[in-house]
Amino acid sequence: MEAVSATMKAINFPATSTVPRATVSITVASPWSQTKLNMLTFYAPNPNTRFSSICLPHCSRKPNTDTNNETAQNPTFEPNPSLTTENPSSAVSDEVIPSSSNPPSALSRGLVLDLGPVGSWDCTDIGSPVVKRFLSDEEERWYMWYHGVSTDSQGSDSIGLAVSSNGVHWERGKGAVKSSADVGLVMSCGNDWWAFDTQSIRPGEVVIMSSAKVRASSAVYWLYYTGYSNEKVDISADSLGFKVQNPENQSSQTGEVLRSLPGLAISQDGRHWARIEGEHHSGALFDVGSEGDWDSLFISSPQVVFHGNGDLRMYYHSFDVGNGVFSIGMARSRDGMKWIKLGKIMGGGPKGCFDELGAMNPYVVKNKKDRNYVMAYEGVGADGRRSIGLAMSAEGLKDWRRVEDEAVLKLATMEDGWDSKGIGSPCLVEMDGDVDEWRLYYRGIGTSGRCGIEMAVSDGSDITRFRRWKGFQV
Repeated sequence: MEAVSATMKAINFPATSTVPRATVSITVASPWSQTKLNMLTFYAPNPNTRFSSICLPHCSRKPNTDTNNETAQNPTFEPNPSLTTENPSSAVSDEVIPSSSNPPSALSRGLVLDLGPVGSWDCTDIGSPVVKRFLSDEEERWYMWYHGVSTDSQGSDSIGLAVSSNGVHWERGKGAVKSSADVGLVMSCGNDWWAFDTQSIRPGEVVIMSSAKVRASSAVYWLYYTGYSNEKVDISADSLGFKVQNPENQSSQTGEVLRSLPGLAISQDGRHWARIEGEHHSGALFDVGSEGDWDSLFISSPQVVFHGNGDLRMYYHSFDVGNGVFSIGMARSRDGMKWIKLGKIMGGGPKGCFDELGAMNPYVVKNKKDRNYVMAYEGVGADGRRSIGLAMSAEGLKDWRRVEDEAVLKLATMEDGWDSKGIGSPCLVEMDGDVDEWRLYYRGIGTSGRCGIEMAVSDGSDITRFRRWKGFQV
């Protein structure tokens, strides 16, 4: 990735989930172009404070994985096994809640992460899963960042982290993390009155990148997220037959649309985050479109894909008022901070299809086998019901084609099924090694309005056929 330079204001990684803002300038390079990664140096904001570099956790490629940095979109990295704070299997604090708290009956229907217990940071709503799998010679580790809402947060979303050894049974925390060994709440809404993320925040993607000035193996987590302010957007969509919401909120029937923009935070351990101020006056990475543009209302669900050196791509969605459909667009960047919009790449499907009223919450990966880009997205039907669809592209730009007219995952058919009322916010993970399949993590809504995070698996390598997970085959 091309070097980037500007004035450094300062970054101090916090010890709690209260996240500072900073304008940062760094020289970055893709971690996939070399085996040994670099040390990223941050500086303290106070001129009287001593400058010091942050030593970051070790990362390395899994042996025998593709080393072509042109195509390695989602490589497998490994935190240093010698750092016990980075080992999810030992990351157990007093507040950790094992996944065994999930009811077995729910697990049999695909649910892998239920609401947290009463009093926890995520006890009333969860969703927006961003799942990453890390492999080493000895073990596999899974991280899931997701949004949650507590009873005392007045409906505001926060971001938390759960960990797992198999991607099915997860350990979560009841409160905010206090160390790099904890799981739980990792990032709350911004406190600055002028900021874009004072009302709610939801994760969009986590990318691992490193500095070009290498002296020690290191890596940095880059969190792209949606920040919502309290500014309400007026929208006339009465003819749609359902309420447009931003953010999507099952507990609210008001159809409230809040202004949202994409943000960036950086962390050395995936738990303690420092916000990076973007070019927009609110601290966001970029603004909504001009009046009349397809994305003039809000920018939501930013998901970033590494394509090659100096080429990062962001996929996001908005509501296209002119056409009355949810739509997906993209932007491009050389450094991950300054972005140029490329326009809309997908709108509503044909009349009568599951996504007639549009596509939202995109999640893009690059297929390791055929090198095509695969997009899982949330399709909106004419009645407002949601399904999960797939689209593919050779270049990942504007040549997207829907895989089929049918969704790859629909609402549960049984009335008492766990997710019979809603599904969405997909996250794709391509398995490798001995398992030739894809996993699809997503948000489900049950008959009572209860939300949870679920998992479906593909029929082998056939990405067009998914079934809800019902347990390991023995």
